[in-house]
Amino acid sequence: MGKATATTVLALALCAAVLLLAAARPLDAAACNPSALSPCGGALFGGAVTNGCCAQLKKQQPCLCQYAHNPAYSNYVNGPAAQGLIKACGLPKMKC
Repeated sequence: MGKATATTVLALALCAAVLLLAAARPLDAAACNPSALSPCGGALFGGAVTNGCCAQLKKQQPCLCQYAHNPAYSNYVNGPAAQGLIKACGLPKMKC
């Protein structure tokens, strides 16, 4: 799978998860926006970690455990690439 296709798949998964999260937790949906993590898509597939990715990770940090338990995101959030992103951005390790 090419990087562009993988990024597209990630973006679609993020959009689907946004809908799932909005339906499951309407009060948290405004604060937790998985699609805001789209700047991290390239880094999840071997690209460079950008300042934009780190900024969004920091904004979405309170939501990461929620994403980790959501089947639509768990493979991304719990995977080694995501853990590397969290570390590269200087965020503490998730404790869910």
